[in-house]
Amino acid sequence: MRRTDHEGHGPVRYGPPLPGDGLPVLPELTAVLAAAARRTDAQPVGGAPALLEAACGYWTRRGLPTVPDQVVAGPGAPALLLALTAALAGDGADVLVPRPCAAWWAPYARILGRPVFHVPTSAEGGGVPDPYALLETVRRVRAEGGDPRLLVLSVADDPTATVAAPELLLETVEAATAEGLHLVSDETWRDTLHHPHDTVLLSPAEMRPDRVTVVTDLAGSLLPPGWPAAVARLPATEPGAHLHARVLDILTALGARVAAPVAAAAGYALDEPPPVTERREATVRLHARVAAAAHAAVVAAGALVRPPQAGRHLYADLGPLRESLAAQGVGDAQELEDLLTARLGMPAPGGHRFGDDLGALRVRIATGPLLGGTDEERAECLMSPVPLELPHVQRALISLTSVLDDLRDEAQRWEPPR
Repeated sequence: MRRTDHEGHGPVRYGPPLPGDGLPVLPELTAVLAAAARRTDAQPVGGAPALLEAACGYWTRRGLPTVPDQVVAGPGAPALLLALTAALAGDGADVLVPRPCAAWWAPYARILGRPVFHVPTSAEGGGVPDPYALLETVRRVRAEGGDPRLLVLSVADDPTATVAAPELLLETVEAATAEGLHLVSDETWRDTLHHPHDTVLLSPAEMRPDRVTVVTDLAGSLLPPGWPAAVARLPATEPGAHLHARVLDILTALGARVAAPVAAAAGYALDEPPPVTERREATVRLHARVAAAAHAAVVAAGALVRPPQAGRHLYADLGPLRESLAAQGVGDAQELEDLLTARLGMPAPGGHRFGDDLGALRVRIATGPLLGGTDEERAECLMSPVPLELPHVQRALISLTSVLDDLRDEAQRWEPPR
C-alpha cells in the first residue's frame, strides 16, 4: 500500500492553517476575553465545567444529546486529534484518511510513528472515503500485516469545500464499523453551509453514536484562528469512558489546556447568543458569495472545481492547463503552489499538503484574502448588501480571474493546430 510521503520535494511535514474569515473580531467576544484576561488560575485539563456544559448545549441543539462526561476541550483541534490518535492507534494500529484531507490530520499520526493510508473519495465530493475503496484498503493493509483501527473523515470538508451526501456517509459508516474501525468526525465546518436550506448535513455520530468521536475546532465558525480552542464529543459507552480517561491523560502529559480567557470566549460562543449567531450567518453569506464568484472564475479558465458548499475555500484542479503550466516550469503541486502564490499575492497551498498526489495540479484557494487588505475593508464587506460590488473585492476577483485567464490563454497558445 502507498502511504503519504512524496518524493522529489521530500515529505510534506506541515500544512497550511485553517482558512480564516478575514474579519475583525466580534466585539462581544473581545469583551468576554478581556474580562477574563486577569484570571491567573489555569484551566483544568480537558476543560472547566462551564465550557463543557456549553459544548453539551451546542451538540444537543444539533441532535446529538451530550453530557459533560463525554466532552473534552483542548487548545485547538490538532491537540485533540493527537491525543485521540495516541489513545486509539498508538499501540501499533494504522490510520485511514480520505484523499485529499485536511492538512493537519496526517502529521499527528506521523508524530506517533503510525502509518497513514489514504482512501479515494467519490467524484461528487471529498471528506468521506468511497465505501468500496475503504473496504479494499482495509483488506490490503491487513494482508500486508497492518492493523487499521482509526478512520478520520469530515462531512463538511477542508479542502474540497463539499458536503457528503447522507447516503454515501451511511454506506461508509456501515463499512467502517463493520470492519471494527473507530471514526473521528471532523465537524469544524458544519456551521458554514452556503445553502443551509438546500444542503442536508448529517453527523456520523447520529448513525453510530457508539463508534464515532466528533471533533470541532471553534475557528471554523465561532472564534478567530488565533484563539485556539476545540471540543470533542466521545461515545457514551464504557469504551468511550476509557477513551475519555486516556485522552485526558495524554492532554495532561502535553500540558494542553485552553487558556482561561480563550475558554471564557469559547464558552460564550458555544452558547450561541444572538450576536454570535448573527455574525456567523452574515459571515457565511459573505464567503458563500465570494466563493461562488471565485468558482466561476476557475471554471471559466478551463480548470475543474466542485461547487463549494461549505467553508471559506475551494479546491481547484488545474490539470486541464498542464501543458501551459509545464511551459512555465510547473510540473507538480509544489511548483503550482509557488507560481500561484507569487502571482496572486496570497497563499495557494498545493494539493500535496492535503495528501493528494504530488503530480496532480490541485490547489486550495481561500476566500478570506479576497475581502480586502485592511480591517476596514473587510468590515465593509460584512456590512454591504452587495459585497461583490465593492471596489477592493472587485479588484481581488479581477486579479484572480486575470491570473487564471493568463494560464488558459497560454494553454490555448500551446494547443497543436487542428
